[in-house]
Amino acid sequence: MEAMSFPRAARLLAPGDFLALRRSGKRLPCRFFHIEYRSTDFDTARLGLAVSRRVSKRAVVRNKIKRQVRESFRLSKAALPPVDILVIARTTAAQQSVEDLRADLAILWRKLTALNTAALNRNPAAGTMRADS
Repeated sequence: MEAMSFPRAARLLAPGDFLALRRSGKRLPCRFFHIEYRSTDFDTARLGLAVSRRVSKRAVVRNKIKRQVRESFRLSKAALPPVDILVIARTTAAQQSVEDLRADLAILWRKLTALNTAALNRNPAAGTMRADS
């Protein structure tokens, strides 16, 4: 059952993690989502979600979007580099089909996977020291 879950270690939970991503993260846009990401000292990617009431006033719709993002992340997590990822839903996401949302997320995961890991490591997290300094 562990492989089918979204464990606590794979989630962004602390407000400081979200703030650090908003301040120093890089962005990747797509049609229905955009992501902010930054390298991390963890072994795997971690996911945070932001689906505001501006996307839909109905909680059912917002929760559906979040479920699709979590499932897509779970299926793609093994291929992703060790980064913190914040997925932010655009207002157009509420009117899309599940297939369109998954296709858009697959594009984002491919873009993120294609990034050079060395490029991610050039900007270490704030407060860390480089080994070669």
